[in-house]
Amino acid sequence: MKRIIKKISILILLAYVGMGVFLYINQRSYLYFPTADTKTAYHHMTMHNDGESINVIVLNKGHKNAILYFGGNAESMAQSADYIAGQFPDFTVYLLDYRGYGKSTGKATERALYKDALKLYDIIKSMHQRISVGGRSLGTGIATYVAAHREVSKLALITPYDSIVNVAQERYPIYPVSFLLNDQYDSLSRVKDIQAKTLIVIAEKDKVIPKENTQRLIDAFDKKRLEVIIIKNRGHIDISSDKRYYKIMQDFIGRG
Repeated sequence: MKRIIKKISILILLAYVGMGVFLYINQRSYLYFPTADTKTAYHHMTMHNDGESINVIVLNKGHKNAILYFGGNAESMAQSADYIAGQFPDFTVYLLDYRGYGKSTGKATERALYKDALKLYDIIKSMHQRISVGGRSLGTGIATYVAAHREVSKLALITPYDSIVNVAQERYPIYPVSFLLNDQYDSLSRVKDIQAKTLIVIAEKDKVIPKENTQRLIDAFDKKRLEVIIIKNRGHIDISSDKRYYKIMQDFIGRG
């Protein structure tokens, strides 16, 4: 009997370790879902960073104020372009193709996307009077990074999280996720450095980002600079198909 228990224990341990190794090796394939290169009639701007070619779609060129938008981990900027351009006609909007997404070369990593985001901000800074930043899902981690390191007029976070580590820990509670994850997107730690007025938009039926992870982020903000809106009967994916979504964003960002 003891021998059987020992064998079972060894098998359980091997399965645990094996699954942990698998998750560690493949972790970025669970975080990033690169989108294909899709043709669009909008202007494209190319940045060069770390030897990579980074594509930026520019909507409504020539306005004095701008919006930087960082999308979700499977969001195609080319496919989002038409609707965003129509919703913010008085702003120049910059849509960054993450590395490996759309026309951009390279592979997406947290460090790389931060560097690209800051470089884009620095390139366009002299062209605009004020710059607002928006991020959705994965992109909220990049948006908070920019807002913590650069001057931002408004910050809009759609379906945000406190950190990818905390989200992953809830999904894989038996593993020490903080030691395994290379890309952690710790927005919570950056809240203290964000001075911009901030909007957080929540999908009532979000099944991707647990409410607890969003609430911890909300609790970290100065309530005087924070507005929180819940869009009812919408989930993580279909929140932007609700007619209230862009009205909320327009009211918050203001006029160009």
